[in-house]
Amino acid sequence: MTYDWDLMLRLLREVQKPGNEHFRPRQYADEHALALEEAGKPMPNLDSLKAEAQNYESLLFEGGFMVSRPEEQGGNGENFILTERGQRLLGMLEGTGSADWRRQLDDKGEAALVPEVFDGVAMA
Repeated sequence: MTYDWDLMLRLLREVQKPGNEHFRPRQYADEHALALEEAGKPMPNLDSLKAEAQNYESLLFEGGFMVSRPEEQGGNGENFILTERGQRLLGMLEGTGSADWRRQLDDKGEAALVPEVFDGVAMA
């Protein structure tokens, strides 16, 4: 299994937005699918994509890539901020050499977002 790194990138970017909006992975999956379609790519199965986005939310939270946003930063219990690990993942997915980083993460399969595995790849 490999992750949909473009969808993951979309979620990480949404986490970075300021304010007290709720984090809505299913909505972001819808918007991601529409962007794919507009770019001439096949429309993915929306139900699967929405489920995947919700799963990614859990993986990112449980893996320490994001934490609940503090109240003084607009936290409402349903929004987040990126941790240092999350910022590294964001940089790997959108920065220079992102194709190489994605390939390295894909080589780890499902374990790519296990904190110890991810940290090993990110520090290499």
